[in-house]
Amino acid sequence: MSPVLLRLIGLRAFSMATETYVSGSLSAAYVTCPNDKVAKDIARGLVEKKLAACVNIIPQITSIYEWKGKIEEDSEVLLMIKTRSSKVPSLTEYVRSVHPYEVCEVISVPIDQGNPPYLSWVEDTVPK
Repeated sequence: MSPVLLRLIGLRAFSMATETYVSGSLSAAYVTCPNDKVAKDIARGLVEKKLAACVNIIPQITSIYEWKGKIEEDSEVLLMIKTRSSKVPSLTEYVRSVHPYEVCEVISVPIDQGNPPYLSWVEDTVPK
């Protein structure tokens, strides 16, 4: 058997063995920040406190929203946070405690499907 075929068989066997993910047990949470420094500080804190396995920092988004009766437009930075769904309340509490906004955005959506080894890594990284 060729090495390429053996590798494919091995990867498929690994994938099948790790496909025990329960839909919705992990979430992607989103937080907007006023700048890169705040975003990095929050992201680092979330990972250090084991509230997130990974935080992607997406620069240069434009947010248009209504605040106190006025239409506002601001440049922001977006955090995309991968975590256990059960950790979203603690994650929200942490973000609220360190975020400079009067009302900060913290929203989450359940992860339905994904790459089994990646989902397993998130589960292994963020304790129950």
